[in-house]
Amino acid sequence: MTPDQHDRPAADGAEPPARGLGLVHEHDRALRITHDGAELTRYVYRPWDVQLESPRPYFHPVRTLGGDTVSLYRPHDHVWHKGIAWSLPNVGPANLWGGPTYVRDRGYQQLPNDGAMVHRGFDRLAAGPEAVSVAERLDWVTEQGETWFTEERAFRVSADPARGAWTLVFDTAFTNRTGAAIRIGSPTTEGRENAGYGGLFWRGPRSFSGGRVYSPDTEGGDDMMGLRAPWLAFAGRHDGHDRSATLVFVDAPGNPGHPVRWFVRTGIFACVCPAPFFSEEVPAEPGRPLRYRYAVVIAAGDRGRAGSAELAESGLTGLERAAAEQAPGGVPDQEGRVRVP
Repeated sequence: MTPDQHDRPAADGAEPPARGLGLVHEHDRALRITHDGAELTRYVYRPWDVQLESPRPYFHPVRTLGGDTVSLYRPHDHVWHKGIAWSLPNVGPANLWGGPTYVRDRGYQQLPNDGAMVHRGFDRLAAGPEAVSVAERLDWVTEQGETWFTEERAFRVSADPARGAWTLVFDTAFTNRTGAAIRIGSPTTEGRENAGYGGLFWRGPRSFSGGRVYSPDTEGGDDMMGLRAPWLAFAGRHDGHDRSATLVFVDAPGNPGHPVRWFVRTGIFACVCPAPFFSEEVPAEPGRPLRYRYAVVIAAGDRGRAGSAELAESGLTGLERAAAEQAPGGVPDQEGRVRVP
């Protein structure tokens, strides 16, 4: 946090309040993203999970600008669900999701294949009142200790208090380091109908069960499973008060297979996942990176379909700004602005 992120010191010498976005590094454990001093999310990059849960970085808690929590951590029904996380259940024979693996004609089996996504280092930690930007390197390591993939991951956080919303842009490029193609799929590609999960997976609070789902053309609930659309929104209500919140997930137009198919549930629990491997396996060829980019807009209130569409537009803007930042010379200044020569 820079001196410019604070108001002028008080006459009595009291510490001035923070303003805008901030970044707090819990060394060797997590990054905390704040807005006006309040935590928006915590990115745990060195989790303490057991192998069964496929240790991997995650965002939790995730909160609205007003402080309402919109994520769930380690629910008893699926302890490997953690906030928002890049999670893949079928990476060849490996599982980078956690728990049992769905095997064709045998159903779910607990196998010795729960791998991990292991943090190796940060290439960028930049924070200003207008944006926080992070670039990270990771390895995907099997349960047997073999490194199959290297990953370059980036995320960017920006806030729009006038709209009561903030945006998380998530960018991953991962490369097969083995000598053979590895096919990435889902339980559906193994034969289980409508179980095409895998990708950037969000698990919502239990009070969000029964929430409303919006897309550009329709709205509904569990019937939206498998829909193909450029964005999908989920609105739910919080226990303890009358407030609601909306999360809008945006598939970047340049992603392979855009518009993506969506894995979404509202009935038994709340979850959303843009699922690029829903019904067709994608081969990861050796040395050739696969790249996927998404925006998640977190807003106070149930915005409905029209309001969700407006938030999706701001998510697209966030994707564009993040891409400009990652272009050669696109380094943010102290205010979070990017100037590309």
